[in-house]
Amino acid sequence: MDPSEAFYRQFRTTSANIREQITKLPSLSAVGGERQDAIDAILADISRLSQDVVDAGDFVPAYDQRGYVQVVKELKDELETTKARFGPKKSRFQFKRPGVGAGAGSSPSLGGQGQQHEHGQEDTRRFVPSDFIGDNSTVPSKTPLGDDTPLENSKDYNKEISSSGTDSTPRRPSFSASRCEVSLHDHQNRHIILPSSATNATSAGSGSITSIKDCIIDMSVPTKTAPFANLALKNITGSVIVAGRVDGSVHITGVKDSVVVIVSRQVRIHECEGVDFYLWVGSHPIIEDCKGVRFAPVAESFVTEKETPETNQWDQVDDFKWLKSEHSPNWCILPEAERISQETWDIVKGDSRSAELGLSDILRKIGLGS
Repeated sequence: MDPSEAFYRQFRTTSANIREQITKLPSLSAVGGERQDAIDAILADISRLSQDVVDAGDFVPAYDQRGYVQVVKELKDELETTKARFGPKKSRFQFKRPGVGAGAGSSPSLGGQGQQHEHGQEDTRRFVPSDFIGDNSTVPSKTPLGDDTPLENSKDYNKEISSSGTDSTPRRPSFSASRCEVSLHDHQNRHIILPSSATNATSAGSGSITSIKDCIIDMSVPTKTAPFANLALKNITGSVIVAGRVDGSVHITGVKDSVVVIVSRQVRIHECEGVDFYLWVGSHPIIEDCKGVRFAPVAESFVTEKETPETNQWDQVDDFKWLKSEHSPNWCILPEAERISQETWDIVKGDSRSAELGLSDILRKIGLGS
């Protein structure tokens, strides 16, 4: 099992157990220290969980680590709220606020040993770099996934796509002159199809699709033989994105009222709403802060012999923000009667009927657009 997925399962179980123990506190007697002992045990469990998050930093993506840190914070807040109902007595085991009790010249450090609490508990504040705190919708800005600046003497394919043809005419940017990774951004009302000549660009590393509205983008042809290493999709509305094959992970953020097709080892979905995902994925898809997302297996025409139906985990979705044992209300299986037919996929991929129908009619045929 992938280490990050194994940690997710462990974290989910542990955090659910801690939350359950917090809910039981009001039923415990304050006489004889029973309730206080339980509070101290919960604080210790939260501290250990926080340390586990730190230790997982070597293999858990920063995006997910921010989420784990936030859940730990919520558990602390929930415990403090519950404790406040019992009166002013303080626990023997407490989390210190930043700056309290630090000796002269001491400071948190990512590399050295952490400061110690009065009861010997290691202060984990040093393990929370600023990259893990704040807006969860932000992908780290220094990754190649967000770099849309063309290299010197490279062709600006985004400008070419925006300026050529009519809205209904499929664009087929070759990317044959591209010296950098594929980055499509800031397009509206465009049908974009990457031809086989884009294989050098798709195999160059990571790719990104950002700020897209009312578009169809199909990258299945070049990625069938030259998949992306990783891919980021962000801020997409009312569109069909056939991302094609990705060897590594796909990070999807802020997609609404769209259809997304992906063949990938790992898929992580954040802040999406009203999206139908057609997947072949080699691990459990993970969603966070999503509503009304539906899942179906990818059509056979988008996969190779490497991606077998038996190994497809498209329906084993884990909702990071839903820790209860019941099924998450934020996702469901897309009914077979509502899934897109192979005939429609052929139109999306640019067969002779696509030019006759035009972009708007194709989107309506899929159920998008007015």
